[in-house]
Amino acid sequence: MVSEKLINQLNEQMNFEFLSANYYLAMAAYCASIDLNGFENFFLVQAEEERFHAMKFYNYINEVDGRVVISAYDEPKNEFKSLEDLLESALEHEKVVTDRVYKLMDIAQEEKEYGTINFLKWFVDEQIEEMNMFKKLIKQVKMIGTNGNGLLMLDRELAQRTFTPPTDSN
Repeated sequence: MVSEKLINQLNEQMNFEFLSANYYLAMAAYCASIDLNGFENFFLVQAEEERFHAMKFYNYINEVDGRVVISAYDEPKNEFKSLEDLLESALEHEKVVTDRVYKLMDIAQEEKEYGTINFLKWFVDEQIEEMNMFKKLIKQVKMIGTNGNGLLMLDRELAQRTFTPPTDSN
């Protein structure tokens, strides 16, 4: 039986994942405002992925007979100094998400809640991917610098990104 403490923390993380989706929607809107439609697409897909993550928590809480509680979220940052600033903000946000997932894992391990440990393992692996993806994009944008052609090439590449939910989704 999953403890009330753990259910509360799972609910907080679910709501944080919904907040993350809003953060990425704001980032997409910023990219659209500077005519980088590929980056806009990248962040729209990222927002969709975060909603998927939130729904994984939603479904898990229900599966373990917990009570899902939806809360309000803060307004996301809507203005950025540059594309690099935006990507650095995204990476910092993912660091917060990673820290939160690790703290959830700590609670699950303390409580020897093996089903939740198994569930959270997927998120631990996902956060490694997320962090690496943003680190790579930041490096690429730094390499490109003020080269408009390079930025447009990367923008076109990011326009191809799509979201396909994993088939093995716990």
